[in-house]
Amino acid sequence: MTPQSKRLPAFAAEQAIRLARETLDIEAAAVLGLRRNLGTSFAQAVEMMLGLSGRVVVMGMGKSGHIGRKISATLASTGTPAMFVHPAEASHGDLGMIQPDDLVLAISNSGESEELTSILPVLKRMGTRLIAMTGRADSTLAQHADLFLDCAVEKEACPLNLAPTASTTAQLALGDALAVALLDARGFKAEDFARSHPGGALGRKLLTHVSDVMRSGEAVPRVAGHASFSDLMREMSSKGLGAAAVVDEAGQVLGIFTDGDLRRLVEKGIDLRGLSAQQVMHPKPSTIASNALAVEAAELMELRCITSVLVLNENGQLCGALNSNDLMRAKVI
Repeated sequence: MTPQSKRLPAFAAEQAIRLARETLDIEAAAVLGLRRNLGTSFAQAVEMMLGLSGRVVVMGMGKSGHIGRKISATLASTGTPAMFVHPAEASHGDLGMIQPDDLVLAISNSGESEELTSILPVLKRMGTRLIAMTGRADSTLAQHADLFLDCAVEKEACPLNLAPTASTTAQLALGDALAVALLDARGFKAEDFARSHPGGALGRKLLTHVSDVMRSGEAVPRVAGHASFSDLMREMSSKGLGAAAVVDEAGQVLGIFTDGDLRRLVEKGIDLRGLSAQQVMHPKPSTIASNALAVEAAELMELRCITSVLVLNENGQLCGALNSNDLMRAKVI
């Protein structure tokens, strides 16, 4: 234990656990309360966002602003163009980012955040529609909105009933509910999600093709069927794939010879020096199209218990090769 660390007394540890459980109970109750209160206004909000020609502009102050940033990011990544604009900055020039064909989703538990209410007249003059996500139907924000989404909670999880806790949990949950309903209404698929997440694991799996990661050109080990065994071994050693393709004059694959094939032949005591590549190759090897997904190549290798695969172009000719190390470097596996 470091000099700066402190161990909680037994009574304090019990108190911490008790408060944590109470917090989770209160916030869970807040989300369940939202579920009970959902009605036609939620469906109308989805309809308004679905028919937008512009973007959903999310706004909020303080903790509601932090929640708003997350909601805008979730909407944008699931097919609904969205952005976050800070209400205080909006009064100092950022209102120019909002256009009449946009829709503002304003988040405030009290519905009285001055930074939000002060720009309501401007939004009205612009003709920009407004959805209020607030806990008070009689608030300034709710009264000026085109649509009111009720996210009221009975109490905050904070023992002082002051710090935004249950209220921000409710806002976040309601924002997620909007995003999920919208992505379903749009017919948003895993492929669409991948396109907005190219750096993530799903993006790599659904967007990376064999042609993006394969070895090509001179990096592909290949020999003619009549090549000597010595030439075959030199080609394998120089290209470092652990295998070499055997092709005919048209570039069609006749077979493959791998490190495993060499080991098995040596174990049998066969004299390999006078044999040709076609005599030692394994015919009908596993191949994959260059336009296939890289994850399909990984699945093929796993299914066939192999570590490399030959790649064919649309004419069935050898155009590349890859092994499991190539897929690992590309973070496909």
